[in-house]
Amino acid sequence: MPSVELPQIPHYAPAPDTSENLEFADLTIIDLSKAHTPEGRAELALQVRDAMTTQGFFYAINHGITPAQNARIFDIADTPFSQVPDEEKKPYVADIRGTGSYQGYKLRQFWLIDSGVRDQIEHYNLLRDVSRRQHPRALVPLLPEIDTFVRFNHVEVLLPLLRLFALGLELPEDTFVHSHNFDAEGETFVRFMKYFPRSEDEETKTKNVWLKGHTDWSSVTIMWSQPVAALQILSPDGKWRWIRHIENALVINAGDAMEFLSGGFYKATIHRVVQPPADQRGYTRLGVFYFAMPDDDVQLGPCIESPVLRRHGIRRVFEDADAPTMRAWRIGRCSSYGERQLKKAENGIEEQIVHGVVVKHYN
Repeated sequence: MPSVELPQIPHYAPAPDTSENLEFADLTIIDLSKAHTPEGRAELALQVRDAMTTQGFFYAINHGITPAQNARIFDIADTPFSQVPDEEKKPYVADIRGTGSYQGYKLRQFWLIDSGVRDQIEHYNLLRDVSRRQHPRALVPLLPEIDTFVRFNHVEVLLPLLRLFALGLELPEDTFVHSHNFDAEGETFVRFMKYFPRSEDEETKTKNVWLKGHTDWSSVTIMWSQPVAALQILSPDGKWRWIRHIENALVINAGDAMEFLSGGFYKATIHRVVQPPADQRGYTRLGVFYFAMPDDDVQLGPCIESPVLRRHGIRRVFEDADAPTMRAWRIGRCSSYGERQLKKAENGIEEQIVHGVVVKHYN
């Protein structure tokens, strides 16, 4: 059978791994290939539950994408930045504040970081149905591959993870699967994200923080591991620790939506992005993400039928009847993020109110 000839695009050469002695978080590594059997899911569910109630992040390996396919995805991910002229990007810029949606480009210097310094981050977002919007010319020949990648993330990674999250709460394993329908109205998307180096003056003014400490508003975030060390999580002991790169691994965390649905059992973990170590400065940092969210009409109240929650208690941030829908929560979070200088509390944490909930940013 003849092989399919893929469109030729430039290769994105990733940075070499850092050799600096960093304090890395000790994260659980789960073997996703075990999720194909009931026995394997039962074993993994306990590992995921432990990871999500301690560190809040974990790695997944043996997911089904080969290293060569992984490299191709990063080549595709660089295309909207390196192969689309700035002038051509303008029609595809997202109206983030007006619509509460990231679909399309977020260009650099949109978010306020600190002390008047704005971000040097650019990203391009595609809905899981890649045909719903138009895209820059350089991306059009790549859409079949992106569509395949989207479906892989949803079917082969997200849905097995959602089953593990449900089993960890002793719920029927498809509890969360039923609220994450591929063809439903919603904003689940792929993000290609590129961080550009900053000036020394910007680093000084922001204390080397590139993206303030925050939680995601997704249910599950799937990040494809890449070598530039910059991502840190706030560990339970209050220390920021680095996330280590593992070749062809996934880095998984829960967001606000999963925290709300699990009654606070699976916490949305606070994480940030900082200046890379000295031996990686000067490189761009290219990210590939799948941000999964429940269907837009899902109300983000806790699964009170969970035996685990009955034993451990439910932590509510809204009264059940007042819980927002996924659509309302994502629009509230998205449209207000990074739009202005927030007032800092005595501990340096910035706060804003979204749907009556205090949302914190760690600078």
